[in-house]
Amino acid sequence: MRARLIHTFTYRYDAPVLLGPHRFCLKPRGQGFQRLLHFHLEISPDPNRLYPLMAASGDEILRARFAGSTDHFCVRAISEVETQTAPLLEACLEENEPQLPYPVGHLNGDLMGSLEGWLPNGQHDPAAVDLAQEALMGSDQRALMFLQQLVEIIQDRVKYTQRHVGPAWPAGRTLKERVGSCRDLAMLMVEACRCVGLPARFVSGYHLVEPKPERYDLHAWAEVYLPGAGWRGFDPSGIGVIDDRYITLATSSKPELTAAITGSFSGPPGVNSDFSWGIDAELLDAGHAPGRNGTSEAADLPVAERL
Repeated sequence: MRARLIHTFTYRYDAPVLLGPHRFCLKPRGQGFQRLLHFHLEISPDPNRLYPLMAASGDEILRARFAGSTDHFCVRAISEVETQTAPLLEACLEENEPQLPYPVGHLNGDLMGSLEGWLPNGQHDPAAVDLAQEALMGSDQRALMFLQQLVEIIQDRVKYTQRHVGPAWPAGRTLKERVGSCRDLAMLMVEACRCVGLPARFVSGYHLVEPKPERYDLHAWAEVYLPGAGWRGFDPSGIGVIDDRYITLATSSKPELTAAITGSFSGPPGVNSDFSWGIDAELLDAGHAPGRNGTSEAADLPVAERL
């Protein structure tokens, strides 16, 4: 799939403010099953300093610093991306499909951050452990069957709903509420995978479903590292194993590090701000499969976080 995207953010203030440092996760991934053909970022007012930074995940993010006061802050990211369908997992793994639980000592040490539990002491959420054990039952301890069952259980237990405000919930809250946004379901899958020794991380990006919805939004899903196949995407609020209609912006073991924009501003007491955003997506070729039920599955990842 080849697509052009224009992602805009507009903040307006009723009094002049000073913009603090900002961090942008708006540049699509340019390696693996995704090729970045063009990227241009427009920022108003012009940053005093703008520089790229390679994140721990390997994604390129941008940082900016500003000087002077302003009554507006506008960001426009223009991207052209080409994606391809990844090889079938069964073909990649052949006779070497990982058996679960996967022994941690057999993994590359670089993956340890994607195995940590959600609790402050590094332990896993008990609700995620229970969910992982249930998905493991009947899977013959095979990784692919486990992942398939895990997606099915999540979709059966948790009703997808849009939620535009707040961070991703931990597994326990999502299962207790029995409803969740795309980021909640993604984090639930991430936590469950880590419980059985599969490194997993949070992903933000775009899902260009067919037919085209009235409004596109950011989306969230999970990436799981399978020895022999590498990092592969799974969407528990959509189609399961992702296809070429998913465009990755940022990945991290911590979902808050994938926000499209993070930053701060300071101004006089009581200053009010108004925020608007939009995503325009144009497919430059055709002939691709629709998403689950042919609808936009998870158009609800917060597009920006202002501290």
